[in-house]
Amino acid sequence: MRIFVSHLSGVAVFDPNGDQVGRVRDLVAMLRVGTRPPRLLGLVVELSTRRHIFLPITRVTGIESGQVITTGVVNVRRFEQRPTERLVFGEMLDRRVHLVDGGEEVTVLDVSIQQLPARRDWEIDKVFVRKGRHGTFRRKGETFTVDWTDVEGFSLEEEGQGAENLLATFEQLRPADLANVLHHLSPKRRAEVAAALTDERLADVLEELPEDDQIEIIGKLADERAADVLEEMDPDDAADLLAELPETDKERLLTLMRPSDAADVRRLMAYEEKTAGGLMTTEPIVLRPDATVADALARVRNPDLSPALAAQVYVCRPPEETPTGKYLGTIHFQRLLRDPPYTLVSSALDDDLQALSPEAPLPEIAGFFATYDMVAGPVVDDSGSLLGAVTVDDLLDHMLPDDWREQEFQEAQHGG
Repeated sequence: MRIFVSHLSGVAVFDPNGDQVGRVRDLVAMLRVGTRPPRLLGLVVELSTRRHIFLPITRVTGIESGQVITTGVVNVRRFEQRPTERLVFGEMLDRRVHLVDGGEEVTVLDVSIQQLPARRDWEIDKVFVRKGRHGTFRRKGETFTVDWTDVEGFSLEEEGQGAENLLATFEQLRPADLANVLHHLSPKRRAEVAAALTDERLADVLEELPEDDQIEIIGKLADERAADVLEEMDPDDAADLLAELPETDKERLLTLMRPSDAADVRRLMAYEEKTAGGLMTTEPIVLRPDATVADALARVRNPDLSPALAAQVYVCRPPEETPTGKYLGTIHFQRLLRDPPYTLVSSALDDDLQALSPEAPLPEIAGFFATYDMVAGPVVDDSGSLLGAVTVDDLLDHMLPDDWREQEFQEAQHGG
């Protein structure tokens, strides 16, 4: 799907219930080194209060029929443009650029965005331009559309040492690999790059960094930005990081977080660190017994889920948010693939699987995974409510030596 951005100016933004959130006032993109098309980061949305907020493109579920539909989760903090970001309406349109073929100067009238196949990422792919200099009367037919790669004058220069260029160079790295890069930068450089990353990207990277690096980076962010990043982290990782901060810093950041996110983190922090309650995530896939296999597969397809969390669905009576109503059982991904889409999940349950108690220690959790060949397991309290799920990657994080990340980074640095 391709959309020219001029069609989005002033378009209404709605939540899933049909309530209007605001209107689109601009789009935010990140330029990349060389001729690679810019990646669309999100939208600048004006609320009814005239406040401008940032809506990440990952929170947009549909752009169609003159409206934008969101997931319903928006951060109402005021939008602040970061060094790596470019405003499409404010900085790209009406810009003078050159055609690669012949070098003729043209004016940018519009650009189009396109969603990449099988992904939620969007990028700018086409440029609608007009020949001639500003103020010159041009007749119809002297405007045309070219590929992004057919014009020059937008993209970053290859040389330069700013955080902007560093980010563009390492944009395609996995979070763990970018964490390795950050770990070996100077503290000043590390802070510059962290400041320029999006909240979601920084959250993913923080989860892969050693504890000392996490504390250093979060400590150099403004409080509101730090709270935003913590909201984007998995609740168990955010809880582990906050637990290492001084009590006053921890409480201040928890107060700034969205109440629902802060509640999840506080609940996790109430458990001992090396127990199922301390390791679990509070955001597994939970469905009611009257949901279908098709519903379950739609939830499993969520690209934000880790492979371990996507490996099974937990069926519970309402409420579906953890802590849930009565936990009924688990459905494994392979079973979902075997049953017809219309099958009710309640008829496909594995209800013999022993659940973990929140107080279960590491050896018991490891024994659970080894015994049942699982990559994730339900954590259920004495009343039978699902509290969350422990994944095998979180178990390994806590069973390996405390300095395993530093050792891994050192080996990668030296090619070991």
